[in-house]
Amino acid sequence: MKPKRRSVSTRAATLLLAFLSCQSIVGCSDSPTGPPEPPEPPEPPPVATLLAACEGGRARGFPCERVDLVGRVALPNLTPGRTPDGTSDRWAVNDIWGWTDPQTGVEYALVARHDGLAIVDLSTPIEPRPIAFMGSPTSYSAWRDVKVYADHAYVVAEITGHGVQVLDLTRLRGLTEFTVLSADARYREVSAVHNIAINEETGFAYAVGSNSGGETCGGGLHMIDLSDPRNPTFAGCYAAEGTGWLGSGYTHDVQCVVYRGPDGDHAGREICIGANETAIVVSDVTDKSNPVTVSTATYADRDYIHQGWLSEDHRYFYQNDEADERNNRVSRTRLLVWDVTDLDDPVLAKEHLGPSEAVDHNLYVHEGLIYHSNYTFGVRILDISDPANPMERGYFDTVPDRDDQTFDGSWSTYPWFESGIFVASSWDEGLFVLRLQQ
Repeated sequence: MKPKRRSVSTRAATLLLAFLSCQSIVGCSDSPTGPPEPPEPPEPPPVATLLAACEGGRARGFPCERVDLVGRVALPNLTPGRTPDGTSDRWAVNDIWGWTDPQTGVEYALVARHDGLAIVDLSTPIEPRPIAFMGSPTSYSAWRDVKVYADHAYVVAEITGHGVQVLDLTRLRGLTEFTVLSADARYREVSAVHNIAINEETGFAYAVGSNSGGETCGGGLHMIDLSDPRNPTFAGCYAAEGTGWLGSGYTHDVQCVVYRGPDGDHAGREICIGANETAIVVSDVTDKSNPVTVSTATYADRDYIHQGWLSEDHRYFYQNDEADERNNRVSRTRLLVWDVTDLDDPVLAKEHLGPSEAVDHNLYVHEGLIYHSNYTFGVRILDISDPANPMERGYFDTVPDRDDQTFDGSWSTYPWFESGIFVASSWDEGLFVLRLQQ
């Protein structure tokens, strides 16, 4: 998921070709050094200082273990100078993503709010700077999601008429003061959308949980071609009938990858694993006109199969169940570990119980670690060096005075910044810039 950088070897080959061609041109320099080298891509910004190190179990009053507080933007400061529309519950934050400008190396946090998208410049991580805001084209929504492809942000919300907003993120370059931006385009083949996933390797987006107009695809995968990033086009539908509370194939969240795991039967195929409320669903969407179900799997004490992420070797799938703690299915926060060595037959290999009873939410895998938002318990980091047996590595609690089974607190994280920081959103608390101690 990290932003792609230009290939050094490709650049070198291009320069060599230009130099050789130069030999036959009158007046062209035959200097052995050839044409001048273009500047190297910028290095990611260093994290040289901290707002507060995690020491003695606290960082600026926030409970923690081995996770430092680098910087923070409180909720009201995400959009400086703007008056919130309505009561405070209409402008809390929800999901979060990130973008690194390939030209400048500046990292940005993309913070979804009930009323739109706030963008924060992280070039000085100890002083994160809100730099832009793109408002909702309709009314507020408690569910807004954002992903990035080819330097464009794609924003959805579960509100009728919203569709997919497209924002060219290169417009952030050179901004020196907080700016309100409008979308560059809007995809209207869907209306209300719960979530969006993007396979950056293939250039396809997957809107899921769609309803209230447009091509809902039964709430399953509404597939979108992003080959022209500013002009998305409809590519097809996929829904695994019989899954989801209504049996329509409703997908709450999904991850799609070019499969490079141990199951040779599916090597190189575009594989999606969806969290479909009642089951996980493995599908092959390589042919958008003819996607197929590979397998489905569930477990006896499920409550709401919410979201999950593959290990980097595509052998395990780590899944959260958003309601099992709240509805007393389990005694503590539960992480489910699926062995998907055989994509045709996923096996529930492990149930890992955390240290609290908090409800768990989004999780992502990066460099052998799981970054797992747990609402009122904040962010947990688990080491999966032994992939079937996650081990607690550290945590940062964004809601220091509570540890209950509510849906407040940390919603999600983005761990792919090359600088080593990661960012987390917290419902009423805003943006946290964090770093795991080494």
